Amino acid sequence: MGRFGGFLTGFAAVSLVAGSVLTPSAQAAPAETRCAVTSDRDPQRARPEQVGMDSAPLQEALEFAAGRNRFNVQVFRHNCLIGEGPTNDQSGNVAWNIWSSTKSVVSMLAGIAWDQEKLDIEAPIGRYLPEGLGDELRRSITVENLLTETSGMRVGVFTEGITGVIPVDPNSAVQALGVPLDNPPGAAFSYSQRNVDLLSYVIELAVGEPLQQFAQRELFDPLGIPPSDYYWARDRAGHTYGYAHLTIPPNDFAKIGLLVHNEGRWGRQQILSKDYLARALSPSAANRCYGYLFWLGAGCAEIPDYLPADSYAMSGLGLQNVFFIPSLDLTVMWTGVFGNVTNYGLQGILQNFEELPHEFFRKLLAAFPGTTDPGPYLEPPIRIDPSRYFDTGILLAVFGIGPSAYPGCNVFACLNYPLAPPFTDAPPGCAVLVCLGPDPRTPGIR
Repeated sequence: MGRFGGFLTGFAAVSLVAGSVLTPSAQAAPAETRCAVTSDRDPQRARPEQVGMDSAPLQEALEFAAGRNRFNVQVFRHNCLIGEGPTNDQSGNVAWNIWSSTKSVVSMLAGIAWDQEKLDIEAPIGRYLPEGLGDELRRSITVENLLTETSGMRVGVFTEGITGVIPVDPNSAVQALGVPLDNPPGAAFSYSQRNVDLLSYVIELAVGEPLQQFAQRELFDPLGIPPSDYYWARDRAGHTYGYAHLTIPPNDFAKIGLLVHNEGRWGRQQILSKDYLARALSPSAANRCYGYLFWLGAGCAEIPDYLPADSYAMSGLGLQNVFFIPSLDLTVMWTGVFGNVTNYGLQGILQNFEELPHEFFRKLLAAFPGTTDPGPYLEPPIRIDPSRYFDTGILLAVFGIGPSAYPGCNVFACLNYPLAPPFTDAPPGCAVLVCLGPDPRTPGIR
């Protein structure tokens, strides 16, 4: 995996895995199977033993995940699909909202635009915004500030997102330019949803075409993902949400993960440059756990603290993840609805996401001979303040009320943008979490 270090091939050499040492075998192990990525509907497969893993612990991990609301689980080693959840056949082709993992896809699109010299990451967003849109301070926010979530925007996770879930947003990018700045741009990390909506709009302006048109041609088409597979929600001005709402089948989500795993290369095509990914997967100065809309490092977000230090992840609400462990040449994609166990009720579910990955990877890493069990998850006490999920000002701003409102933008009208009626963007069968139904316009793999 290039800069991420060598693969774990066989067990003839001593390697650090999950904080423990693998004992060298007396004889060199046979060469392990390696697979090629493919734009076909089905990935290449291998048996666990062909890639140096034991089947029984892997199967135990998959069954455990299925019992914890993981509707689709896919485990890859050396690009080979070696493990699948028991309900994968039913869920793999069904479009599913990957929530904030959408942010990582937006990062990838920013990278492609940067590779094509259409987007300058160091530039202030004022270079791309229409004249007069946003005040001087907000126009000084850089593209990199948006990628690293250091725009300084006030955070109210629930109130930022609810008007996208209940689709009344007039123009999420313009709304972002009205959100108060709690910090100067670049000074501090703050996990803002509107921040990434603004980024998706800036990318759109930089490339000179609708974001989804650019994404389809430059990212999805090479992976074999047609537009009929997925639904990516837009606000009422027609701009694509960046913070969430890419509703895509797990079988396609896994392809996106494998592209990142392969350092942006898909077969003979370099879709996303290694240079961009090297930047995207490096911690920002403001947060050691965060790069360009990816979570980085053991112990960060849902990444268990005993995994190798080079681990990183795409992370979405309710545990929609792709986990990457480059030093093991291992990628895990899963989707579902929470499933983490807690002693603290709803607050524990919202805080201690890492419980489920901790217990899953305990079982999965046991499939590598010689690993040491890191022990059960120890749940920390509640630290979160539920009030930080809500900001009344951000909610009222949608109606043109209060200090967070952008002048002239509300649910009835927004500057000179034509607004579609609420609830008109989604195709038949698509509602918040999933797209289901026999209507030929309903996204999904057929």
